[in-house]
Parts: sequence; structure tokens; C-alpha cells
Amino acid sequence: MKNTPNSNRLHIGIFGKTNSGKSSLINAITEQNISIVSEVEGTTTDSVVKAMEFLPFGPVLFIDTAGLEDNTTLGKLRVKKTLEELKRTDFAILVMEAQKIDLKFYKAQENQFKKYNIPFIFVLNKIDLLSDIEIDRIKNLFKNVVLVSTLNRESILNLKNEILKNIEKAVEEPKLLGDLVQYNGKVLMVVPVDSEAPKGRLILPQVQLIRECLDHGIKSYVVRDTELQSALEDIKDIDLVVTDSQAFKSVDKILNNRARLTSFSILFARQKGDLEDLVKGVKSLKNLKDGDKILISETCTHNTSHEDIGRVKIPKLVKQYCGKDIEFNFVAGKDFPANLSEYSLVIHCGACMINKKLMQSRIDESQNSLVPITNYGLVIAEVTGILDKSLEIFK
Repeated sequence: MKNTPNSNRLHIGIFGKTNSGKSSLINAITEQNISIVSEVEGTTTDSVVKAMEFLPFGPVLFIDTAGLEDNTTLGKLRVKKTLEELKRTDFAILVMEAQKIDLKFYKAQENQFKKYNIPFIFVLNKIDLLSDIEIDRIKNLFKNVVLVSTLNRESILNLKNEILKNIEKAVEEPKLLGDLVQYNGKVLMVVPVDSEAPKGRLILPQVQLIRECLDHGIKSYVVRDTELQSALEDIKDIDLVVTDSQAFKSVDKILNNRARLTSFSILFARQKGDLEDLVKGVKSLKNLKDGDKILISETCTHNTSHEDIGRVKIPKLVKQYCGKDIEFNFVAGKDFPANLSEYSLVIHCGACMINKKLMQSRIDESQNSLVPITNYGLVIAEVTGILDKSLEIFK
């Protein structure tokens, strides 16, 4: 993989009313024609994303959203989708047309950003249409406003500098294991190869873990579960074994307490969300009753098979563990119900395809609805009886 995954990039959302110049602005910032620009309101119907290296900061993902304040039937759906983007936004740019300043709209969006704890800057676009007197009046009204014109390269460069000043304060995502295993330590990764494994490549969690080991000077070894026994004979003093959750039981048996054990999914539970909350969530499996509903949420979309972990294996394991008649509902990609009250538990995937902000938003939504939430790896560890063992590395 040559590029940083979008899930590991700082997400910068551009918000504003329809036809306020958001698309022109993202095109100017990225110096590419990413979004369609038109005088027709509502040209941007779905969010458009652009990944780039925003130097000297590093990898970011710009999100050009559909315009707010669109009261048509279709427009209301667009507004709803735009507000959903707030859940994954790390930093926001609020754009308004300089000749159409709306203080009520500004305040409403400021409150939205506060609700989701999103730092933002306010940008007034199309200042080339204003007189010097009007510009001075705006500067007196808004102390920290950034004035731009997409026709003026200098103003765009100034905007980029303002963005850089603000995003440099952004908190970096926690490490996967760089703070768990010391320099020159040894990590053995167990990667089963079955019908669900992609041909000719590794999946994202495996790639990211290998890269983090390289970044922190940790020696990493990758084997299939079928070669684990001989690998343990070859490699001595292993600090940590990380396995695919589906092989937890067999790997634990082969390992026989010779090294600490956890899973890719549990490592991502800590990096992307709140491990303590997700561990609390998995404990609720013991309290399930006949007729309870569980929501299975997966962030990537793919064809399912008879070995699919989310739609086949986990429901089967949960039913066997609980001995109850449980109903399962499934969502994938960006879909996540606004109302979770009908569910007794949410079981989320490892979240490797989304950023920490969106995963934390889903945890918050579940907790606000008094619905416990956990993830795939923790569920499999619990039902196989090795949850405590899989969490030892974090203590």
C-alpha cells in the first residue's frame, strides 16, 4: 500500500449553504477540479472527498458536503446526509458568501460544531465582490474570519496557513501497539488464510500493524495458524501474539500461555474507540433474553459468504453462548440507525475503515440511548472464554 488509508487521515469538512462557494474553495485548496462548480444551487448532492498530503502537516481528507438550508424535498435529504458528515469530521471550515452574511445561520452551525466537539474556522468567500469599506466592516464584526476569493491565489494560500495553524493542534490517533511493546521487541501475527481472505494481499488491519511495528523498531513475524506451532519453536521470547479473532480459540490452545495474546480487532477497539466502554458492552451478552435484538454494524461493504464473520459467524457464536432466541439486524458502510432504542446490544466491526471521530460518535450515540456497544474481537474473546487473557497486554 503506497497511500495512507483514509481512516488514518485527519478529516476536514467544508460546510455552508448551497451556492456559497464550497466546491470552488476545495478546488482552489487542492489545486484540482475535485468538485463540480455551477451557479445552479444544489450541484453537490453527495459528499465529495479528496485525500491529499497537506504539507507540512501530513495526510488529510477534505470533505465537500452538500449545501445546508435547502428546503426542497430532495434538499432536506441532502442536508440530513451533510449533518451525518459531522460525526466523522475532525476539523471544519464554515463557508459563507461575503455578500450574504447570515448571523442566525452562523450561530446555528457554531452550535452544531460544539455539539460534536469540532474545532472550526469561519471563511467568507467571494470577497472580490466587496468594497474596501465593506471588508473593514466585516473585520470589525468577526475578529477571526478568514477572507478569501478563489480568484486570488494569495488569499487561498493565507487560508491554507490558517488551516495548518489549527489542525496542528489536532490530537493524533492513539497507537495500535507502539506503546505496548518496547523497541526491539517481538510481535508474532497470526493470519489465517481461508475463503474470506483476499487473494494476493493482506487486509488493512494487518498492513497497518506491520507498518506500526516498523515505525517503532518492533520485529514482526507473520504466519498462518497452520504454521504457528513451528513458528513458536523458531522464535523465542515473543512479547505479543496478535491473531485474527476468528482463530482465537485454536491460537490460544497452541500458544499455551507462552506469550501474551490479543487480536487485531481488540487493538483497533482501543485505537478507534474507548476500549473500556467496549469491554463493558461485551459483558451484556450474559444478560440477553429471548426476543432481544442485536445490531451488527460493519463499516466496509463486500459480498458475503457462508464464512462471513459479521453476518454468519458472530450471530451463530452469540446464539450458542447465550442459548437464547436472538434477532439480528445488519447495517454496513455509512449506515447507522438514528434510533437505537429497539436494540439490546450493538456489535461493531473493528472500525479499521473509519476514523476515530466517527467510531467515538457511534459509541456516544449508543450510550446516550442506554444501549451497550462492543466489537467483533471482544465478542469472540468473550464467547471463547479468553477475554481476560486477551486484555492482559493493556494493563
